[in-house]
Amino acid sequence: MTETYLYDAVRTPFGRSGGALAGVRPDDLAAVVLRAIVDRTGLDPARIDDVVLGDANQAGEDNRDVARFAALLAGFPTSVTGVTVNRLCASSMDAVIQGSRAIAAGDADIVLAGGVESMSRAPYVLEKSARGFPSIGNPTLWNTSIGWRMVNPALPEAWTISNGEAAEKVAQERGVTREQQDAYAVRSHRLAAAAWADGVFDGEVVPVPGVELGRDEGIRDDTTVERLAGLRPLFPRDGHGTVTAGNSSSINDGASAVLLAREGAVDGEPLARIAGRAAHGVDPDDFPIAPVEAANKALARAGRHWSDVDVVELNEAFASQTLACLAGWPDLDPERLNPRGGALAIGHPLGASGGRVIGRAAHELVRRGGGVAVATVCIGVGQALAVVLER
Repeated sequence: MTETYLYDAVRTPFGRSGGALAGVRPDDLAAVVLRAIVDRTGLDPARIDDVVLGDANQAGEDNRDVARFAALLAGFPTSVTGVTVNRLCASSMDAVIQGSRAIAAGDADIVLAGGVESMSRAPYVLEKSARGFPSIGNPTLWNTSIGWRMVNPALPEAWTISNGEAAEKVAQERGVTREQQDAYAVRSHRLAAAAWADGVFDGEVVPVPGVELGRDEGIRDDTTVERLAGLRPLFPRDGHGTVTAGNSSSINDGASAVLLAREGAVDGEPLARIAGRAAHGVDPDDFPIAPVEAANKALARAGRHWSDVDVVELNEAFASQTLACLAGWPDLDPERLNPRGGALAIGHPLGASGGRVIGRAAHELVRRGGGVAVATVCIGVGQALAVVLER
C-alpha cells in the first residue's frame, strides 16, 4: 500500500449565519480553497487525479455534485473529475479518508479533498405529496439549514431527537454540569482569539474575494462565564437543562481543502503523513460520544497509544459532547485538546469542519516540530470518524 501524505491545508474564515459569507454561493466558496491550494503550491491542476468534497446539505446551490462544479469554477481543466460525499458533520473528513484510500490503493497520485457548507443559503424545501396536488391537507415546509427532516416513522422515537437534545441527554447522563460547559466554551473563544492575534492561523486561512472578513466571525473575545450563565437552556429534560446557544457551536458558512499525495508526487515537504483512520457507530441519540472509540480505533491502527499523542483536534459541536469525549480519554492531557480553540468559537459549517480539524492538526504538528495528532468529528445519527497524523 502506498503511504498518503498531506502537503497543504487551507480554509476560509468561517462566517456566521446571515453574516459576511451569506452572499457567497457554496460552489464559489469551495472554488476559493481549491484555487488557493493550487496557487500556494504551484501545482499544475491538470495533474490532480480527483477532487473529493464533503457537503452535508446538498439541497440548494450545492445540489448537483458541488465538487465537480467547484473544480470548474476554480479554473481546473475539464479532465479533473469531482465527487461529493455526505457523512453529515464529518463529510469533509470522509472526503480526506476516501482520497487517502485512493492513493493507498494506487488509484491516484494526487487528490484534492475537503468540504463546504453554506448554512445561510440552505433553502426551504416543500414536501411533495405522492398524489401531486392533494385537495385537502397542508404541505410541510422544511428548513434545510440543520437537523432532522422528513424522518422515517419506522425509526424509534428515541433515535430521532435533535442533536441538541442528544447533547443534553449526554450531559445529564454523564454528569457534565452547566458550569463546566460554559467554562469550556469560554476557553474555546479565548484560545481561538489568541491564535488569531498571534498569527497562528495566518498560514491556514485564505480570504474570500470580495468579502471583508479578516477572521472567523463567531469568535467572541469578551465572553465570560458570567455572561454565558445568563443564557436559557435550549433543550431541557424533565425541567432541567444545561445546553445553551453559548456552549454550542453555531450555524456557519465556510470551506476547507487538503492536498493529498503519495510521497514525492508534488514539490515541497509534506505537513504530515496519514497513519491511521477509523469509523465508529453508536445509538443515534448517543452520537456525541462516538469519537471516543473512533479515535481509539484509529490510534490502534496506527500502532500508537494515547501516551504518544501530542495534540487532538476534536470538532466541538457542543461543550457537553467535547467534555464527555475528554472524559473517555483519561490518558489525554486536557491541555492537548484543541489548543487553539475549536468549533464553539470558530464555527461548524457542517461539510467543511472535518477538513478544518485535519488541516489544523497538521499545521499544529508543524508548529510543534513534529509528533502525533488525532483529528476526530462526531456525526449526527450516531457515528464518528477519526484520523491519525504523524510528522
